[in-house]
Amino acid sequence: MPSLKEQYNTEIVPALMKELDIANRLAVPKLKKVVVNIGIGQNKLNANFGKLAAENIMAITGQKPVTRLARKAISGFKVRENDEVGLTVTLRGQRMYDFVQKVAHVALPRLRDFRGLDSRSFDQAGNLTIGLKEQIIFPEITTEKAENIHGLELTMVINSYNPQASQKLLEKFGFPFKKEQKNG
Repeated sequence: MPSLKEQYNTEIVPALMKELDIANRLAVPKLKKVVVNIGIGQNKLNANFGKLAAENIMAITGQKPVTRLARKAISGFKVRENDEVGLTVTLRGQRMYDFVQKVAHVALPRLRDFRGLDSRSFDQAGNLTIGLKEQIIFPEITTEKAENIHGLELTMVINSYNPQASQKLLEKFGFPFKKEQKNG
């Protein structure tokens, strides 16, 4: 089976050019990067949580996460300046395409009661953000090994300024979207 990057260049680009009526190959929507975020605000309650979340995100993405620090103190959330509040991984290149293929074909079908992604999850720039409630949908994380169930956020940055074109690209990658129901 060809990699998703090869498939994008050989099959998906010509199909999108025809489908979206684009003359220039460089104007076709393209995936630029995938950002994976985990909030570790629970780190104050459980000192081991940050380390376990870092190991989980490293196993899922194959890349070491960067620790994000609070920029300012917020007393309502009991956060002080320079507290560790999140972990981030930015994927590009072949690793990004491999991760997208894993999310579309392995992880999303393992979600409970999954009926497809909502097309309203796109922002105005055409980027898709998906919030996942459990990290155990990825095959690298076993339920026995997962002490704490935590969520994560995936943001797929696409160089299309049209959410509909971005959705067509992700549908070609294998992402299932909810069918729009017409009333009347």
